[in-house]
Amino acid sequence: MKKAFKFILNTIPRPLLIRLSYVIRPVLALALKGNTFTDPIDGRSFKKFLPYGYGTQRNNVLSPSTLSLERHRLLWLYLNNETDFFTAPKKVLHFAPEQAFYKIFRNQKNLEYTTTDLFSPLADVKADICDLPFEDNMYDIILCNHVLEHIPDDTKAMQELYRVLKPGGIGIFQIPQDLNRATTFADDSITDQKERAKIFGQYDHVRIYGRDYFDKLRSIGFTVVEEDYTAKLAPELVERYCLAKGEIIPVCFK
Repeated sequence: MKKAFKFILNTIPRPLLIRLSYVIRPVLALALKGNTFTDPIDGRSFKKFLPYGYGTQRNNVLSPSTLSLERHRLLWLYLNNETDFFTAPKKVLHFAPEQAFYKIFRNQKNLEYTTTDLFSPLADVKADICDLPFEDNMYDIILCNHVLEHIPDDTKAMQELYRVLKPGGIGIFQIPQDLNRATTFADDSITDQKERAKIFGQYDHVRIYGRDYFDKLRSIGFTVVEEDYTAKLAPELVERYCLAKGEIIPVCFK
């Protein structure tokens, strides 16, 4: 069964996986029900979470109920505990909307919620992040997580994110990041998917971001807070929620 889960979650195209998840999630949640770990997004607890990852599998990271990963649960806790995202009126733009968040955010009465992506079936607006069809200074909050590592011209994408964010607005732009690496590594000559997966961690990634990611965002004009939110949580909660200790949330202000 473990091998079957890996196949389902790692090899099926994302749009199809989104549709299949409506059937898969209730089965997984029932089979793994327990009291060891908790998904803070829906409050449900399980005896274990599922493994996930391209190439090297990370154990105990995928929630059986929401299909959230460590980064999703960390972002949820930050938004819920540290912001007025769920209470104040906000105009929100969400890139490549994650399955763990989509229905919840869509149903929030306080949010004017727009999703965008080139391929996702959950996108309201099909758009290229490097050429957005939105007016300047339009959104209070922009969520663009684990997208920029796929974009060859991430400078142009960041400029577009800055353009459509309102002055005083907040953008959260999580990426897979190697904090042991000072500078970002990219090589456009690497086009083979297997080689990309080996070097960049996933077949459709085009770079590995280092610690200089935050300074690149600053060079675009953002004020960036490097939020090490797991350091603000009790260690037992980091373990119970299956978070990645030390993961940084890039909170960007205009």
